[in-house]
Amino acid sequence: MAIDTQRRFIPIAIAVVTVSDTRTAADDTSGDILCDRIEGAGHRLAARTIVRDDAALIARQLESWIKDSGIDAIVCTGGTGLTGRDVTPEALEQVRASHRGRDIPGFGELFRWLSYASIGTSTVQSRACAVVAGGTYIFALPGSNGAVKDGWDGILAEQLDSRNRPCNFVELMPRLRES
Repeated sequence: MAIDTQRRFIPIAIAVVTVSDTRTAADDTSGDILCDRIEGAGHRLAARTIVRDDAALIARQLESWIKDSGIDAIVCTGGTGLTGRDVTPEALEQVRASHRGRDIPGFGELFRWLSYASIGTSTVQSRACAVVAGGTYIFALPGSNGAVKDGWDGILAEQLDSRNRPCNFVELMPRLRES
């Protein structure tokens, strides 16, 4: 990480949504990992929930958090695979389109590059992605513990740190609603 110690750390508020038809609060290990890492990095866990694999339900949850001025970013875990029930990317696209937001294609590309070191060519089955919608960052990671670790440790920990150089997502936040 290229941390500039002369810069001030700016904690942000991050919400976590686990997308699953089977997980509960008692066994949501990937959600637990994300929450631990968010708070361990000095950010504030603004909200956490579990939503069924249903694009409309996921989009509804994302929309409610986008409207919440107390939430700066959302991290989703689960629902990024290739099966018929994996609809998290579709929910992100729906939300992005409704806000005339922007894709962040480099997120998914970098995630798959990092993931390749862990799981080899199986990474091609991941549809990890990210968007900006309504001034809020939304990241979608696969639901495995390893994928969550790869996504947070390899990308989000740095890009959500205001001290990261040469640039980071936090410094762009005041300008995300520009037209």
